[in-house]
Order: sequence, then structure tokens, then C-alpha cells
Amino acid sequence: MSEVIKIEGGHKLSGTVRVSGAKNATVALIPAAVLADGVVTIFGIPTISDVDALATLLRELNTDVSVFEDHIIVDTKNIKNTPLVSPAVGKLRASYYFMGALLGRYKEVTIKLPGGCDFGPRPIDLHLKGFESLGAKISFDEEGLCHIKAKRLVGKRIYLDFASVGATINIMLAAVRAEGRTIIENAAKEPEIIDVANLLTKMGARIRGAGTNTITIDGVDHLSGCYHEIIPDRIEAGTFLIIAAACSKRMVIDNVIPQHLDALISKLEEMGVDMEQVGDSIIVYGNDRGLSAVDIKTQVYPGLATDLQQPMCALLTQANGRSTIHETIYQTRFKQCDQLNLMGAKTSYDPPMAYIEGPTPLTGTDVSATDLRCGAAMIVAGLVAKGVTTIHNVYHIDRGYDGIERKLIALGARIWRETYEDEE
Repeated sequence: MSEVIKIEGGHKLSGTVRVSGAKNATVALIPAAVLADGVVTIFGIPTISDVDALATLLRELNTDVSVFEDHIIVDTKNIKNTPLVSPAVGKLRASYYFMGALLGRYKEVTIKLPGGCDFGPRPIDLHLKGFESLGAKISFDEEGLCHIKAKRLVGKRIYLDFASVGATINIMLAAVRAEGRTIIENAAKEPEIIDVANLLTKMGARIRGAGTNTITIDGVDHLSGCYHEIIPDRIEAGTFLIIAAACSKRMVIDNVIPQHLDALISKLEEMGVDMEQVGDSIIVYGNDRGLSAVDIKTQVYPGLATDLQQPMCALLTQANGRSTIHETIYQTRFKQCDQLNLMGAKTSYDPPMAYIEGPTPLTGTDVSATDLRCGAAMIVAGLVAKGVTTIHNVYHIDRGYDGIERKLIALGARIWRETYEDEE
């Protein structure tokens, strides 16, 4: 049995939507909990399938895990360092955070390579080089398992060739239990890194500079349990800003940190979207004047997030003129273009560039969520299209959006799920 999401487009949305906790922080915070000798309670977790996969991996480590509607409790009193080789590892790329966390705690980890969305090569070389700098030895066996082992971890100055979020967090997880001082230079600055550093600091880690390009970590022997609340999801917030720009009369996006979205807000304003920031909310007003084409370029934070490029592409099909997208992070991340063209869009791409002619009327048809954010793009397109759009492979969407149909229905969308028998 498989599920599809169906959307009857053409309905104006209005009302208030509350943004859930940050998916990209959650998937690092949960593995980080294994570093503690005690109970870690994390509030504000989104209800997404990635959380279920991470909880499965924690249980494989003999960790006591309780997942509730809005929080997770992780108790490491019975934890064991067993190889992580189950299918759950392959369900999300962020399973690699167990590398740094278990290496930090046990100085040894065995894990198969992670999964996640397929939009081109995303090597973990920087992660492994960072572990090697701290004193670990890396090997791979004939079954494809990665073995990381160190007699001792010793702090060192580590320069990242690229400001990678994953590598920055993974090295930080290992370094908090290393001997001496680790300095990560050219570190990524994303808010999710600050959130992970805040959790580790509450546990007793000594970290300075998170959110800047230089992070200093003084290793400690022991980390304790703590309570922590996750920051709002800036990608979900951005997705709803894009949806509001596409088809709202008046929409309030609540539980937002607006400065996390400065680059997107600037581009939407350039397109002619009327918005107002009020505290931790952003109000988007309907626009009958039409949207203007823009050129966008994805960049590391605080630039425009690559995770928002795909839903933005769907919005740009409704803008007047020719828009361009320059994808600098994952240069082949344009699978949404083929799906949008099935609906009548006029897009083309020659990586790292994509070109969108607009406005084009979209017509509902069968499309596929080829990855998580392509799924978001299909939702944006389905909401503005004429007729019914059927989105396949919705498990990608479930990996990163908490209750997307429920939230859209509350705003006036006509969206539902159907199940069907898989063909033999």
C-alpha cells in the first residue's frame, strides 16, 4: 500500500499557521543526547518520520526512548555501543550524527553509510577528515560499514574546506568529549548549529563561538542530562511564506524568528509580496498586482537556503518575466523542474542554473516528490494549479513537514490523502 497527497488548487488561503520545531536541528539534537550520562528531554520536536527513525536507532543502542506529541525523553543509563546497521540508518542522512556522538562517548563507532534525499553527491569527507584530525582511524569493510576508532581523542585546530553544517556539528559532537581544545575554522553559521551548541552547553560542554566562523571547544570528561527546547523551523516557516505569497488573502505565520529568514524575506519583497513582521509572527497580505520575476542564488547562512530553492521555483512560475536560480550548494538540485513542467510550467536547467518563464497557468496532474523539498514545491504548485494534483512518494514530505495537510486545511486548502495498492 502507498499513499498519495491530493490537492484541489485554486482556493485562496487565510488564517494563522504555527511553525513546528526545526527539523534540521532536531535530527542533530537527538543523536547528541547519547553524549549525556543521564536523561535528556527535548521539547518542541516536530512529528516527522525522521524522528521515528532516530528513535529506532537510539533503541538499537539499548537507550530508553519515549516519544510524545511535542517532546522526546532519552535516558542513556543502559546504553550500549552496538553497530548501527539497520534499515533506519538509510532512511535519513542525519543518521551520520551518531558518528560524532558515539565517537565522542566511546571513541569507537561502526555504522553503515547514511541515506536521505537524492539530489546529487553529498560526500561526508569533511566529517571523516575532522574525526581523523582528532585522532581517529577510519576504515570501510567489504559490507560497506564505516568503522571509526580512536585510542584517544585530542583537540586540534581544524579548518573546513567548505562551511558544512553537517561537518561542523559532527566534529563538535566528537570534540566535546576530547582532551584539550578543538578549534573549528570556517565553521558553518546556521541557527541549527547554535541550537545544538546550546543543548551541549546545558549538558556541561564548553563551547564558544557557535554562529560564527570560528568555534572553540574545550573538552570535558562528563556530560549530564538536561532540558532543551528546539528553535522554530526556518525552512517550514519559509515554505509557508512562499505558499502565502502564492495563494493567500491574509496569512499569519506564527512562531518564527524573522532574522533567520532575512534573505528569503528580501527576495519576496523584491517580487512584490506585502509582508509585516509583528513579534515572532510574519503577516503576508494578498497581492492582486502580480509578482515580479527575480534572480536568486542559494548560499550558506545567512544567504538564501538551498532547502527553499525548490519551493521558490514553484512560486516563480507565477511571476511576470524570466527568473533565474543559481544553486551553489547542491548544484544538480533541480528535479522539481521536470515535475513542474508536467503541470505546464516553462522551466529549464543547466546546472548550476535554472530558468523559469512566467507567469504560466499550472494544471493538476500526477507528479512525484523526488525529495523532501521537491515535495514542498509540488504542494506550492498544487495549491495554485487548476484541477487536482496527485503527489506520489509522499514519504519524502513526511520526513520534514509536521502535519502539513492539517495545517493547510486549517487555512482553507482542499488537500487530502488516499491510499492505493502498489503494482506488482
